[in-house]
Amino acid sequence: MHNRLRRAAGHLREDRGGIAVYTAIVTVALLAIIGLAIDGGGKLRATERADALAMEAARAAGQAIDPASAVTGTDVRVDPEGAQAAAQAYLARAGAQGSATLSADRSRLDVTVHGSYPTVFLAIAGITSLDVTGHGSARMLHGITQPQ
Repeated sequence: MHNRLRRAAGHLREDRGGIAVYTAIVTVALLAIIGLAIDGGGKLRATERADALAMEAARAAGQAIDPASAVTGTDVRVDPEGAQAAAQAYLARAGAQGSATLSADRSRLDVTVHGSYPTVFLAIAGITSLDVTGHGSARMLHGITQPQ
């Protein structure tokens, strides 16, 4: 009986520190999961903001009408170059970097916003920022019941 106790005590000594190693591994894994969730959510919010800025710039572009024909009341039509300038001005006021591009037929304006999200937890792994891009567009049409 005495030998059994000695053998059991020997087995216990071999397992010392096993729980500490397991706890360290699980803690690192949980921190990695939490970090990915925080940085993933942050990138998602930054992308949503870039999309919102691009859509708002496109809306601002849609308000640009040709003033010469509108003032005289002869015609209301969108000024494509003015729309492009209005979108660029909106992006500049918002502090966003991006571009506003007219389609080949000048009936559509596409706005793209580029930015980045500074990471919190991924910076530990050497990833300090994540690129984000937002898109918005506006059709260069006017009219109340149908496009004219």
